Amino acid sequence: VLELPTSIYQTFVIEDKFGFNRSTPIQFAKDQFIQIFLMLLIGLPILALILWVMNSVGTYWWLLAWAILMGFSLLMSWLFPTVIAPLFNKFTPLEDGPLKDRIQQLLERCGFNSQGIFIMDGSRRSGHGNAYFTGIGNNKRIVFFDTLIESLDDEELEAVLAHELGHFKCKHVIKMLVATSVMTLVSLGVLGWLIEQDWFFQGLGISEPSNAAALLLFMLVSPVFTFFIQPISAFFQRKFEFEADDFAANNAKASMLISGLVKLYRENANTLTPDPLYSAFHYSHPPAAIRIAHLDPDALNG
Repeated sequence: VLELPTSIYQTFVIEDKFGFNRSTPIQFAKDQFIQIFLMLLIGLPILALILWVMNSVGTYWWLLAWAILMGFSLLMSWLFPTVIAPLFNKFTPLEDGPLKDRIQQLLERCGFNSQGIFIMDGSRRSGHGNAYFTGIGNNKRIVFFDTLIESLDDEELEAVLAHELGHFKCKHVIKMLVATSVMTLVSLGVLGWLIEQDWFFQGLGISEPSNAAALLLFMLVSPVFTFFIQPISAFFQRKFEFEADDFAANNAKASMLISGLVKLYRENANTLTPDPLYSAFHYSHPPAAIRIAHLDPDALNG
């Protein structure tokens, strides 16, 4: 609710100014309703379960809470492609043809299995283009935005997909999951310790300590401290992008990845020369010029 005004401004002012917004007020309101509904349907029961664990398990409640959250995260990752995502978008299987043949050959070369290749109607809301993998285990899908299909040719799409494949083959998804798991465990452990400290509640002006108040305050305050570790996370994410680019250059054509990236950066109006300090905190992808320079030797051979 607090982020709603910012979201409205982002969609109907900033995105509209640059010609990307294709969402209508009705579509926007529908999306917000579904998000709130899912938060109430899924988030509140999980929150209630965590509070019950805090009140019932004892000193080491945070270990069980961590296990519950990690199990829930894995379950949501598995369900997302077939249960959550279709609530917001329509996913159409990619039709037989040269593009599908090219993609299937790439998947075979890379030893990757998926439950299908789909086109998502991203153009209903935005002019931005993207491609991604979603799901885990036996419920993985490959998804192309319809806007991306319209913007890139088949060889460029193959190269972009090879980049996404690189994230899986280089185990970036697993590494990020492990990092998130460790950070969650540490955060819950710190909360478990703080709850036992009288000064924690006194310093916040709470006369009667309670687990519910501690959890709420911790959730509100923790972003202030985690902000300072964002550059570390962003550094490793940018490193992963270079590794995925290398994988794409070795399994598709580097020159096609470069031309695809140039089109995407241009059509998405990305900043080509971002402020170094800002990008260190907020950019999960290297600037275009650096990525292209990294790929250039391969491109000359491609």
